[in-house]
Amino acid sequence: MTRIVHVNGAFVPEAEAVVSVFDRGFLMADGVYEVTSVLGGKLIDFAGHCVRLARSLSELEMTNPHTDAEWLALHHELVARNGIVDGMIYLQVTRGNPGDRDFAYPGPEVKPTVVMFTQSKPGLAENPAAKTGWKVISIPDIRWGRRDIKTVQLLYPSMAKMAAKKAGVDDSWFVEEGVVTEGTSNNAYIVKGNRIITRQLSSDILHGITRSAVLRFAAEAQMEVEERPFTIAEAQGADEAFITSASAFVMPVVEIDGASVGTGKPGSIVARLREIYLEEMRKAAV
Repeated sequence: MTRIVHVNGAFVPEAEAVVSVFDRGFLMADGVYEVTSVLGGKLIDFAGHCVRLARSLSELEMTNPHTDAEWLALHHELVARNGIVDGMIYLQVTRGNPGDRDFAYPGPEVKPTVVMFTQSKPGLAENPAAKTGWKVISIPDIRWGRRDIKTVQLLYPSMAKMAAKKAGVDDSWFVEEGVVTEGTSNNAYIVKGNRIITRQLSSDILHGITRSAVLRFAAEAQMEVEERPFTIAEAQGADEAFITSASAFVMPVVEIDGASVGTGKPGSIVARLREIYLEEMRKAAV
C-alpha cells in the first residue's frame, strides 16, 4: 500500500510529495511540528496538540493555516486513507517559500507550508520496553534557549540520541547547570515515595502534552507532584524514574549513567501511571 501524505491541501502518494528548495523550513529550520499518536484508529490527546501548535506558531509570529476543526478533519482523512490502526501522525508548518533565501521573515503574502504524514506502528501501546525499562546517559544541554517552542531544529537532540545509541542505551537526558532539563524527545521524572518530581514549565523545556495529562492523572490518583529541577545523582538515588512523550506514553527508566534506579526494574508507580494514562486517553480519543 502506497502511503498517502498531505502537502498544502493535496493528498498525494509519498513519492509525488514535493516542497520547494526555497522553503524556510528547509533553509532555516523555520517551522514547527506536532506528533499525535493513534490508537485503535483514534487520535490521542488531539486538543492538547492543537493548543501547543497554536502557541508555537504564535511565538514565531506565524499564521496558523487551519482551525482546530480543519486540523481534525485532515488527521482523520490521513488515518482513513492509510488505514492506520496504531501509529502516529506528523504535521509540520513552516513559514513557507518566499522565492529566495533571506534571513528576514517574508511578508504575509507568503503562505505557510503544511506537510502531514502517517507512521504505522502496530501494537504501539504494547511496547515491550515498558516491561523492561529504558537506560539513559546524561549529556550537556547546549540547545537554544526557547525549547518551549516545538520547532524543527532537532539536530542536537538527534546527536544526543546517537550518543545514547553508541553507548548501548535507549536515550540521553540533558543536563544544564547541574540539573536535568529533559530527554531528547521527552520529559523526565523521578519518583521518591509517593511523590513525582519533574522540572517546572519554562522556556527551558518543552511543554509536553503527555506530561500535562500524566500529572493531572497522578494528582487525581492522590499522588504528590513536585515541580522542580533534580540532579542526576538524585535521579540515580530515586525509587523510580520515567519519561513521557506522545509516542512512548509513560516509559520507565531503570538505569542512568550506568547506575540502577531503585531495583533496576520498572516500579509499581510508573506501571500504574502508564495504565491510567492509556486507559483514560483511549476513552477520550477522537
